[in-house]
Amino acid sequence: MDARLKDEIENELRDAGHLVDEKVLEECVSICKNYNMEPETLRYKIEAANYRPSATTSQIIPITMDTLSAVRTQLKQDMTKGMKKAQVKVGGLNTAVVDRTKLNPSFGGRVFPGVGLQKLAAPVKQEAQGDPMIWSSTSTTSSNVTFTGPRTDPEARKKRAYRYMFEKISERSESLDQLIDDFADLIRAHYDISDFGDPAATTDEEVTIVGRITHDTDAAEMSKLVEGAIMIESSRMLSTGTRASLVLDPTIKIRGAVKGCAGIGIYPGAIVALKGRNGGGGYFLATEVLAIPPLKPSPAALKIENPKLDPSASQSAASMFVVCGPYTSDADTSYKPWRALLNQIKAQKPDVLLLSGPFIDCAHPKIKAGDIDLSPANLFRAHFIDPIKAFLTASPGSIVIMVPSVRDLTSTHAAFPQPEFDIDALSSDPRIHLLPNPARFTINDISFGITSVDTLFHLRKEEYFKRGIEVDPLPATPDDLPTDTMANLCRHLLLQRSFYPIFPPPQDLSAEVNLDMSHFDEARLVDDGDLDYAPDVLILPSRLKQFSKVVHSTTAINPSFLSKGTYGKITLEPRSVGTPKERLKVDIARLEVPPAATVATTSG
Repeated sequence: MDARLKDEIENELRDAGHLVDEKVLEECVSICKNYNMEPETLRYKIEAANYRPSATTSQIIPITMDTLSAVRTQLKQDMTKGMKKAQVKVGGLNTAVVDRTKLNPSFGGRVFPGVGLQKLAAPVKQEAQGDPMIWSSTSTTSSNVTFTGPRTDPEARKKRAYRYMFEKISERSESLDQLIDDFADLIRAHYDISDFGDPAATTDEEVTIVGRITHDTDAAEMSKLVEGAIMIESSRMLSTGTRASLVLDPTIKIRGAVKGCAGIGIYPGAIVALKGRNGGGGYFLATEVLAIPPLKPSPAALKIENPKLDPSASQSAASMFVVCGPYTSDADTSYKPWRALLNQIKAQKPDVLLLSGPFIDCAHPKIKAGDIDLSPANLFRAHFIDPIKAFLTASPGSIVIMVPSVRDLTSTHAAFPQPEFDIDALSSDPRIHLLPNPARFTINDISFGITSVDTLFHLRKEEYFKRGIEVDPLPATPDDLPTDTMANLCRHLLLQRSFYPIFPPPQDLSAEVNLDMSHFDEARLVDDGDLDYAPDVLILPSRLKQFSKVVHSTTAINPSFLSKGTYGKITLEPRSVGTPKERLKVDIARLEVPPAATVATTSG
C-alpha cells in the first residue's frame, strides 16, 4: 500500500515539475497516511506553502523537509481549530435565529407589511469541489455566467444570522486575541522567527513582538493616532495581554513592504509585527517594522491549473454592472438616479447586476423624519423588487446579486457581519442571489469580495502614516501604485485579511458599521486554514472619489454611490484570454441623466 501511495505521490509531483529525494517522498507518504489526504491535495498544499510573493514573477521554490514541516504544522492547526469549533458548538450557548415576525415593529423588529421573512430553504445542491478561494458553496449557471457563492444550507444561514445583542466581553476578548495569534503564526512562518517577546517586559536585547495598535487610554478622546499617544497590546497566549506605550524610532526600518511605500500606515486595530525593546522606561521602542506578508494570488493568477475550476466556464465574455447605494438623493425618496440607471440596464441587459445597499436607508433625512408617503416595505417593493423581476423577465440569461447594508430598513439584522436579506419575494427566483455583508463569491472563475460598509473612509479618517527606511522591499508589479493613497487604503484590507480591520470603529462613525467582534470570523477576507488567497476583484463602495486600482494581484474598485451619479461596469473576458487581471476590464461610468443636485451626504 505504501509503495503504491509513494508512486502516486512521486508521479503527482513529477508531473507538476517538482524533483524530490527519497527522504522527502517518505515524509509525503507519512502526511498522506496521517491526514487521510490524496496526493493531488498534498501537492496543492505544498505549492501554497512554497509560493513566495517576493519575486517579480510567480515563483514556487523547491520542496524540502522544511516545506513539509510547515505543511504538517498547518494541518495540525487546522485540526485544532476544527476541534475548538466543534466543542463550542456542542457545549456553548445556542444562538438561535430570532423570529422577528412575532416582534412589534415599533420596538425594533424592523418587519414591514409586504416583506415577509423567508423560511430556511431546502439545502441547495452542494458543489463538493468548489472554488478553493471561498467557502463551501452553491453553484449555479445562467447563460454564459457561472456563479459560485457562500453556503445557503440552514446551518450556514443560522450561523450568519446570529443574535447580535448578546455579545459577551469574554467572547469579544477571545476573538481579538485569536486575530493576534493567527497573525503571529503567519509572521513566524514568513520571517522564520522562533519566539515572540512581551512589549511590556523589560529586556536588554531586541525582541520581536506581534500586537494590535490602540489609542493611549488617557488620550482615547483623540480622533486620530498621534506620536506619543500610541499603545500596543499583545494576546494572552503570546504575552500577558497587557498594553504598553509604543514609541516609533525616528529612523525606523520598514522590512518586507512593497518597494516605494516609504513608510507604514497604522490605525487602531491594525495588527503589526515590530522589532525593538523595552528598556525599562515604561514604553516599547520600535526600531523595525516587519511588514505583513501579502495574500497569495489566486491559482488562476499564478497560472497554476486548478482541476476544481469548471473547464467549460467562461467561454464567452460577460458584462457586469456594479451599483452601490444610497440610490436616491437626500432631497427626496423618488429614486431618480436608480430609475435613470434602470433604463440603461434594460437597454444593455448586463449578464450580472450586482446591487449593494443601503436600499431603503434608515439614515435618509426624509425617512428619519417620517416624511414619506409609503412604508419602507412598499418603497422597497416598488423601486427594487418589481423592477428587478421585470429586468429578469426581459433578460432571462442574467443574474442579480444583492448585498445588504446595516442601514437597510428591509434587513432583519443591524450588525456587521450581516446575513443576507431574508425576503420571500426575492429568494423565490434562482437567478437572484442574496449574499451576506461582507461576501466572497466567484463569477466565471474570477473571485470577488465586497462589503457595503465604507471601510475606506473610516481608514482614511483613522490612519497615521509613519515614514521609514525601506529594507528588503517587495518588487512592485507594473500596475501597482505603492505611493497612491487610495491603493494603500485597499492594501490595508488585503494585508490585514479583513473587510474591516479597524477596532474600535471611529466613535462618530460607529453607527455605520455596528461591529460585532464576537462573530468577526464572518468578516475575514479569507477563510480558515490554508485558503490564504486574495480576491481577484475587491469592491469597496465609499464616499471617497471613485477609482479602479491594482493592489498586489487584486483589482480594487470604488464605484462610489449611485446617488452621486456613478457606478461600475466590468467586462469579464473568457479564461482563454489569460490571468484574471488580463481578463478584467473596469470602467467607472456616469449616469447619462444626472441625479438631483442635492447629493447624499449623511448616507455614507
